[in-house]
Amino acid sequence: MRKNISAVLSLSFALAISTSIAYAQQAAPERKVSADQAADNTVQLMRQDIRSERKKIAAANLPLTEAEAVKFWPVYDRYVVEHSKIHDIRYALLKEYAQNYNTMTDEQANSFIKRWTAPEEQMAQLRLNWMPEFEKVIAPKKTAMFFQIDRRLGLMVELQLSSQIPLVRP
Repeated sequence: MRKNISAVLSLSFALAISTSIAYAQQAAPERKVSADQAADNTVQLMRQDIRSERKKIAAANLPLTEAEAVKFWPVYDRYVVEHSKIHDIRYALLKEYAQNYNTMTDEQANSFIKRWTAPEEQMAQLRLNWMPEFEKVIAPKKTAMFFQIDRRLGLMVELQLSSQIPLVRP
C-alpha cells in the first residue's frame, strides 16, 4: 500500500504545489493575475487527480463485498465533498502565504500559523462526525480500516505539501 500511495501522490502533488507556489512567488506584477489563474487551474486539476487516486487506493486496500461497496461508495462520495471543503481552506491559506512570503510581517506569520492548524482540527472533527455514517454501511472494523487508510493518505499529501513550502524567513 505504501508504494502505491507514495508513487501516486508524491509526484502529482509535488508538481501541483511547487508549480502553484513558484508562480505565486515569481510572477511579475503585470502577469500576476494570469499566473495565479494558471496556478489555480493546475492545482484544481491535480486535486481532482489526487481525489481520483485516493478513491482508487481506498478501493484497492479496503476489502468490501459487492453489497458493502454498493452502500459504501455513495457515503464516501459525500464524505469527500466535506473533505474537499477543508482542503479548499488549506489551499487558500497557501495562496495567501505565497503572496505574502517576501513581505510577511510578524503579525501575518502569527495569524498564518494559527489559521494553518484550524483545518487539521476540522479534519479530525470531520472524521469523528462521519464515523457513524460509515458504520451504517460497513462494519466498525472496516470503518476503522477506512479511516486508517484515509489518514495515511492525508499524511502523505501533507508531507508532500510541507516539503514544498519554504519556511518563514526570520
